[in-house]
Amino acid sequence: MKHVAALYVRSDTVYQSIAGVDCWDVERDARLYDGPHPVVAHPPCKTWGRFWWRARDRDTGDGGCGEHAVRAVRRWGGVLEHPKDSGLWHRMMLPRPGYFDHLGGHTLAVEQCWWGHEAVKPTWLYVVGVDRVELPARSRATATRPIKSMGKQERDITPPRFARWLVELARACSVEAAA
Repeated sequence: MKHVAALYVRSDTVYQSIAGVDCWDVERDARLYDGPHPVVAHPPCKTWGRFWWRARDRDTGDGGCGEHAVRAVRRWGGVLEHPKDSGLWHRMMLPRPGYFDHLGGHTLAVEQCWWGHEAVKPTWLYVVGVDRVELPARSRATATRPIKSMGKQERDITPPRFARWLVELARACSVEAAA
């Protein structure tokens, strides 16, 4: 089984229950991750999302987490997850959905309700190290609640099926393809 590093995850993350996943939460400081495994990166999004102006720490940003996550995905292969239209795409010159960058990295537009999130939660995935035709199969479900009716923890939680799918996707990534 190919090992995967889950970066910028919550301390109570579902990733802890997935075999072969090395979790990097705030205590471990994911900015220190330096390989060698492909990654599933969930850098903080509040200063990059469409409501960035509401973030209390908008002037200090995310401490370099987003940029580090992009560099880790590009170096080791894997996937970065962020809200649709995240400012990180512009900052790091990531390809918009349907397009590729100089490394063959590409962006997928997904909705987390496909994997059981109660809200639609439009999400972009930047993937390096696997062709689009090799992506793991995904299920489709429908949302049951508007995201604005949810508390922060409910909005932020990664659905277990989505986490397992992202790990499967990262495991399919080749470090050589990402180099």
